[in-house]
Amino acid sequence: MGSIFPNDVLYEFVTLFVVLDPIASLPVFVAVTAGLTRRQSLLVAFYALGVSFLVLLFFILAGQHLLGALKIPMASFQLAGSLVLLLFGLKMVLGKVTKEAAEVAAGASLLERAIYPLAVPCVAGAGAMLTVVLLTDNKIRSITEQVTTTGILVLCLTILFVLFALSAAIFRLLGRPGIEIVSRVFGLILASIAVNSLVIAIKMSFGLPTG
Repeated sequence: MGSIFPNDVLYEFVTLFVVLDPIASLPVFVAVTAGLTRRQSLLVAFYALGVSFLVLLFFILAGQHLLGALKIPMASFQLAGSLVLLLFGLKMVLGKVTKEAAEVAAGASLLERAIYPLAVPCVAGAGAMLTVVLLTDNKIRSITEQVTTTGILVLCLTILFVLFALSAAIFRLLGRPGIEIVSRVFGLILASIAVNSLVIAIKMSFGLPTG
């Protein structure tokens, strides 16, 4: 895993930031906070990112132990995660994610709006779960390195919160059509990443070289 995820702070930051996919999350955030006040919208952002952090922290602390206890090989976990990421990417390309977000019940609480589909699977999706497990691999990462990776995750989520807070301005700048185009392009990129990860997982399963 070391060759795939080198122990480099900048590399880890870029990897985590890309996999958290802030641009694709913006239209979902705007959809689930439609009709809310600014304060309520910021609370939804805070709840969503808080839930995302707890989910990803669980995988940092217990992901490998859980897989080991269930005797699930890392390749199988990567295969399953890639399939979920592929399905989510395809839904983004088809515009179904924002439609699901827009269908949130008017009486839904702020926490309910924050959890699905914003926190999971939009921010803390299968790709993010898989990435944090690989970046904090107990076999090759020290405790200090794992704490550093967790700090980088917090930084990425903080930047995400700032982008959510500026979503109205970003939306005015790009407009809904612009956001939809960007979202679908990022969905295609996510689907491509998922397919690549899927191929690597299949090769790992059969002991083939992944290079």
